[in-house]
Amino acid sequence: MKSSRTAFLFPGQGSQEVGMGQTLAQEYMAAREVYGEADDCLGFAISRLSWEGPEEELNDTVNTQPALLVHSAAALRVLQTKLFGFAPAFVAGHSMGEFSALVAAEALSFRDALALVRRRGELMKAAGVSSPGGMAAILGLDIPTLEEICSQASARDQVAQVANDNCPGQVVISGERTALARAMAAAERAGAKKVVPLAVSIAAHSPLMTQAQEDFNQAVTKAPIAAPKIPLIGNVGARPLTTPEEIRLDLQAQLTRRVRWTETIQFLLAQGVDTFIEIGSGDVLTGLVKRIERQTTRLSLGTPVDFAKIMGSEE
Repeated sequence: MKSSRTAFLFPGQGSQEVGMGQTLAQEYMAAREVYGEADDCLGFAISRLSWEGPEEELNDTVNTQPALLVHSAAALRVLQTKLFGFAPAFVAGHSMGEFSALVAAEALSFRDALALVRRRGELMKAAGVSSPGGMAAILGLDIPTLEEICSQASARDQVAQVANDNCPGQVVISGERTALARAMAAAERAGAKKVVPLAVSIAAHSPLMTQAQEDFNQAVTKAPIAAPKIPLIGNVGARPLTTPEEIRLDLQAQLTRRVRWTETIQFLLAQGVDTFIEIGSGDVLTGLVKRIERQTTRLSLGTPVDFAKIMGSEE
């Protein structure tokens, strides 16, 4: 595993599950310390919620976002103790996973990132209550086709748009419920292989999050963000963010703009990256990498079993 050809990836919402991080904390002191710090910072036991549920409460976006960040930070801390001094060539995170990537790049402290994603979740939930919407995964249609479908399905106060370009043939759309329903029906008529409504109550990465924008902008502006020590690829532009101001602008725009994940991975591939390590809960992102470029090495690190495998490969 060569540092110059490796990227760390950090998952976002949808990768959470009850029990996440528990065995990691049981096995490694470094992970336990992260969970203890998180409980102290948040003022409640995010550790217990992550490990025991209930699932409905864990899936509430105000809890999901910090829970995912904590698991990623715990796994990262363990990796740093196992491979002391190893640094990837790039880091990137999907949606709220970008905050985990900021921690890995030392552009934002763990505690500050945790407070920021908790606030992000609160604001997004409030926006979802006042402007109800939804999201749907569309399989088998390309971006231009879905952009046209969303445009035709939208009306003045009913907007749908592409939210996540995850990989070729897998795109998530987001928006107001009526517009989203029209877009989903149009996607089926256009020959989509599958149209799957997602179990979310908010329309992330769409104009329905505009209500949260001003308060979130203020929170990001106040956050003590530094220049990243490892090149960080932003969601909105799919290019490296090198200054605190660039990072702030990307985080703020991400609230209502598309996650350009396919372009992010394509950029990394163009830089010579051939090893992708997903740090945190699940293996969603490495699965997307496989669909973008099969000739890559893909590893997931979120459990002691995962770490045993990677350390074995290093021996």
